[in-house]
Amino acid sequence: MARTTPMRLVELMVLKDDVNSVVEFLAKNGNFQFQEHGRPTSAEKKSQPKDGESRNPDGDTFNDLQKARIYLLSEDFSAEDMAAATFPNDDDRALAKKLIANIEEIHGRELKQSEEVKRIKDANSEARAFTNLKVPYSELDHLSFLSLRIGRIDPNALDEIKADLEGRAVIVPLGEDKSRVLAASSKKARFALDNELKKFGFVNMEIPKDFKGIPDDVLLSLAKEQEVAESVLATIAEEKHNFATTHEAVLKALLAKFSIGGQIQTVRNGLEATSLVCRITGWIPESDSHQMMNDLDKLTEGRIAIRVYQPKEVPSVARGEEKVPVKLKHGKLVGAFERMIFSYGSPLYGNIDPTPFVAMFFTLLFGIMFGDAGQGLVFFIAGLLMAFKVVNVGGWNKFAPIFMAIGCSSMIMGLLTGEFFATESVLEPFALWVTGLFGDPRSPILNFSPTGPNYIKMIFGIFGVTIGIGFIINTVGLIINIINNISHRHFGKALFGKTGLAGACFFWYVVAFAIRIAVFGHSPAVYDWVIIGLLVFFAAFGEPFERLVDGERPVLENGLGAMIIGGVVEIIELVSTYLSSSISFVRVGAFALAHAVLGFIIYMMTEMVGGIGGILILVIGNAIVIVLEGMIVAIQVVRLQYYEFFSKFFNETGREFKPFVFEYKS
Repeated sequence: MARTTPMRLVELMVLKDDVNSVVEFLAKNGNFQFQEHGRPTSAEKKSQPKDGESRNPDGDTFNDLQKARIYLLSEDFSAEDMAAATFPNDDDRALAKKLIANIEEIHGRELKQSEEVKRIKDANSEARAFTNLKVPYSELDHLSFLSLRIGRIDPNALDEIKADLEGRAVIVPLGEDKSRVLAASSKKARFALDNELKKFGFVNMEIPKDFKGIPDDVLLSLAKEQEVAESVLATIAEEKHNFATTHEAVLKALLAKFSIGGQIQTVRNGLEATSLVCRITGWIPESDSHQMMNDLDKLTEGRIAIRVYQPKEVPSVARGEEKVPVKLKHGKLVGAFERMIFSYGSPLYGNIDPTPFVAMFFTLLFGIMFGDAGQGLVFFIAGLLMAFKVVNVGGWNKFAPIFMAIGCSSMIMGLLTGEFFATESVLEPFALWVTGLFGDPRSPILNFSPTGPNYIKMIFGIFGVTIGIGFIINTVGLIINIINNISHRHFGKALFGKTGLAGACFFWYVVAFAIRIAVFGHSPAVYDWVIIGLLVFFAAFGEPFERLVDGERPVLENGLGAMIIGGVVEIIELVSTYLSSSISFVRVGAFALAHAVLGFIIYMMTEMVGGIGGILILVIGNAIVIVLEGMIVAIQVVRLQYYEFFSKFFNETGREFKPFVFEYKS
């Protein structure tokens, strides 16, 4: 059985002048994961920057370049740009500094001119607001019987103000936007006027004594000034656009370089270092270690010291403080199922790799529950289109092999059940030909139709088959658990407990016992009950024996009473777990029958309606089944994998291998 990829810990002693090149090499190779570290070392603490300095100037430059790019509205750099880039040199830093300064200068002028345009617009608007006032304001303000107020008000409140002050004051809008008004009342009512205006957010304006409106030449002058200011702003905008067009490629290249430079500096800030040398430690697949050593030696021209350790030689691993990263290595088909493993948890390093079993069981169970040659063909074609990037659905394209696999299994099951897009006649010649090779021709090969002969017998038959498949899946999970524990020298766990050899033998013996009685008519014997009783005892009361075999003391960790109570609970859990694990697979047969019934209903409705209406029912019905039932079946298969298969051996999760690579940061 395949196991997780063998790993090695690599220790690199690198001169500080070579660190950038080495870190870039590791990131672009994509097969090196930095070792976990605890607290910062004394060397790291000494590397803290002085006041006013940055520990990551390249990262700061990257942020400034991103701000400049956003201001210029140019496209972001891509992952392809980053793959072709290297960490920045002094010339790149000088160019970036100059580019940022030029963009900031344009930005500054644009901001300043925008403020100037706004100021002139406001002045123009203010001036036009008083074109209705044709007498000197000072003459009006000194009237003994009249109190005047001029100021700003919400235009939407103007009608309400007029209604509220009707009979007590006169409100005169000034200007076209009605945001400025003149309010007049008697001297006696001035306090009431002020209170009412205050309620509506009135803001009083200071008016020059000799003010009596705005001359036309002043209005023309302001309009001309606004036009000139807006023209200057448009010129700056054009300059900005031209600058963005001519410097876009340079800006994107610098962004990619400084993205790499910033990430390299982040790594450097966390390394143990002296004044001359940095220490880099991390995990790498054993198969890549020799080539990596040769490449690093050439890259640094021999200015590097490399040591390689096996996991058992690493003190933190031996003490149980660090887990060795787990990498799984597969082809495209099986590899597409890896995320299903890691979404549940990473296997422990050195354990059996369950991915091939997951790929096989997932494909088999899906096909049984979703048997239709036409609908399976849709999944297969969708997988092909995703694989060749004809259809892009984000991160789902990497699951194209899964779509092709379940498409094939559904088509095979569909050939057996005679279903092709919920019709029964298309595949009839194939069924007659195949069955004719072995006797009397019949169609379909497997009749799941509710109108078929011996329907009840067929139901029990399909349930028996799916329970048998469940037995195989449970058995594989138990064997994996036993082998994993033996490989880690946990002999007690391998022999005792409900998922150890004792629990597995109980499961196997009870199944064989039931088959003997149901199929062969055997009667239970005394030795059957003795064997079952002994297996239950070692499975349910196995903890003391586990501790005894594994050398853990005391054997009865919590006393005899706790062992008895725990054992009784374990007996209940042992029986219920294996019973539910077996019965759970009845749902596979139930979904297979339900799928056949749905296809039969769609077919009957199509025949009843006929014509174009029947074709529409056939198309819509199949579309609904493919989308909705396809999702439901996939969820059920995943559930069976997680709860009935993984639960047998996933007692402890490991640490997924996540190599250091440069991240595309938008």
